[in-house]
Amino acid sequence: MTPSDQPAPVSSELRYAVAWQSTGILVTVLSVAAFWIPIEARAQAGTLHVAFAVGVCCALALGAWMLSAVTPMAAMTGALLSLSLCIAGPTGADWWRSPLIPLLALFALTHFATRFRRERKEKVGLAEARRGRRASQVAANIGAATLVLPAMAVHPWLPSTLPCLFCEAAALPAIVAAFAEAAADTVSSEMGQALSGQPRMITTGRRVRPGTDGAVSLAGTLAGAIAAAIVVLVAMTGLALTPRAAAIAYSGAIFGLFFDSLLGATVERRGWLNNDAVNFLSTLAAAVMAGVLAFAWGPVR
Repeated sequence: MTPSDQPAPVSSELRYAVAWQSTGILVTVLSVAAFWIPIEARAQAGTLHVAFAVGVCCALALGAWMLSAVTPMAAMTGALLSLSLCIAGPTGADWWRSPLIPLLALFALTHFATRFRRERKEKVGLAEARRGRRASQVAANIGAATLVLPAMAVHPWLPSTLPCLFCEAAALPAIVAAFAEAAADTVSSEMGQALSGQPRMITTGRRVRPGTDGAVSLAGTLAGAIAAAIVVLVAMTGLALTPRAAAIAYSGAIFGLFFDSLLGATVERRGWLNNDAVNFLSTLAAAVMAGVLAFAWGPVR
């Protein structure tokens, strides 16, 4: 490996300068969820549905914390965001036919991937902290899906001449695309580090060290693509997505996966964005791309 192939060092001052991005993402998505949950809860026909959804989301968050997959604050963040998706989902159905189902698939895949060959990743300093993911990491991975819900609900008050990228027909593939991209990103990174030798930089094709921002490998990319497909297939069952809607969601997820690597190789490597911001923007890009495709290709139901 030549010196030019080495990851560009990011100073501690520069890392501190962008630390606000994690806090900003966390505050933004939690504020949207906290504002949206009471509105949708009041609109629900029965309080039993809301109470049951609260119990399910809290139980899942507790289970994630007991598995050491998340910190206590991250568990509470996940509970709030999953609740907003559960009771304010575009289907208007019960929790078992809500975006909570592909979210569970996302959690299962990422939990397995982070623990796959953990000892090997710990030896080279690439393993995730044993205390689990932080609250900002949870918000970065599933916050974009939460932001789709208000955009969808505002649509009835918009002028009919304006295009709606997040009407109900587009919201479902957009939400699923965000979850599928988050799964693909984590799985591709974790599995790539566990299985591959030296990955290549997405912008130059040069070999770099595992864990370098913007590095990709064939094994990691294939694993990520499979993970995205699993999330989409689960969503097809839980959300009754049509094949066209599923194809749109999958296309958005794969776009977001490569967009993530491109951001990592450029702005993150230079220290302009931190990892939470890159993850959030990538899931948001996946959701927006799915919404654009749904609007361009016509009705998906």
